[in-house]
Amino acid sequence: MTALTHDMRRSGVRTGLLVAVGAALAFGMSGAWARGLIDAGWTPGAAVTARIWVAALVLLVPTILALRGRWGLVRKNAGMILAYGLLAVTATQLFYFQAVAVMDVGIALLIEYTAPVAVVLWFWVRRGERPSRRSILGAVVAFVGLVLMLDVLTGARIDGGGILWALGAMVGAATYFVLSGRSDTGLPPIALAGLGLLLGAVGLSIAGLIGVLPMTWNTDDVAYRFGSVPWFVPVLAIGVLATALAYVLGIASTRMLGSRLASFVALAEVVAALLFGWMLLGQLPGAVQLIGGVLVLAGVVLVKLGEPATQELVEPLPEPVT
Repeated sequence: MTALTHDMRRSGVRTGLLVAVGAALAFGMSGAWARGLIDAGWTPGAAVTARIWVAALVLLVPTILALRGRWGLVRKNAGMILAYGLLAVTATQLFYFQAVAVMDVGIALLIEYTAPVAVVLWFWVRRGERPSRRSILGAVVAFVGLVLMLDVLTGARIDGGGILWALGAMVGAATYFVLSGRSDTGLPPIALAGLGLLLGAVGLSIAGLIGVLPMTWNTDDVAYRFGSVPWFVPVLAIGVLATALAYVLGIASTRMLGSRLASFVALAEVVAALLFGWMLLGQLPGAVQLIGGVLVLAGVVLVKLGEPATQELVEPLPEPVT
């Protein structure tokens, strides 16, 4: 019986890793598609708002169907859903684009991708779950890999306000992993993603209406490495694949793997972003970036080896701030 349980757990981890890699690939394609829109005259705020609205509308009907007869779960978990929509979706997207408006993209992305370390520290402080030496070493190796991949060591421009915005995005990303890992809510992954994205779309739209998030867009064709396409092609690709599908896979994999491991596997998104950058934009990474990618993957493996044999699936919400 013990052997059967162990085999089932290992099978679940393997499945979770595959789903997590799928989520990373889906999330990773968003930057290349969005870069085409931005080069065509779209502001980052307009691109990300279109992205979230498309995803929210795609998941609207599946969310309603998933919640049939279970709307009480929405009322019961209203606070968590609100936190997910405002922090894990709206804040992450809004703060990141505010950061890149005043500082180098590489530095902003690097700060945001310290979220996995923040997740480990959160469980250490909140629940006394001290990370193992292997997990700490994996975090350091992955962080060094990100530094090399993002090429932030040569002439990067630092802005104090931008650092604060990027730290806000990091908090939002860490919240995404912590809240996505909760399996005690009864909410299906697709419902949590759909409700969170809908709240995020509304939040971003409000930010645009009040002038916090600049929004400019057009209907010009968008150029990529393989040729030009109508504007709605990248918008749909970002909304359907890089957001709707990505969030559903991300929540499902986080529940399978736990918040800490899933947050480190998600670092593969940077590798995916480089891959799609080459495929869609012809941006081929250099040797140093490739070495960084290897280090990121090595860091993920070390974190996995440092994980406890058993890991609780229920993650507590942060205490309310008074």
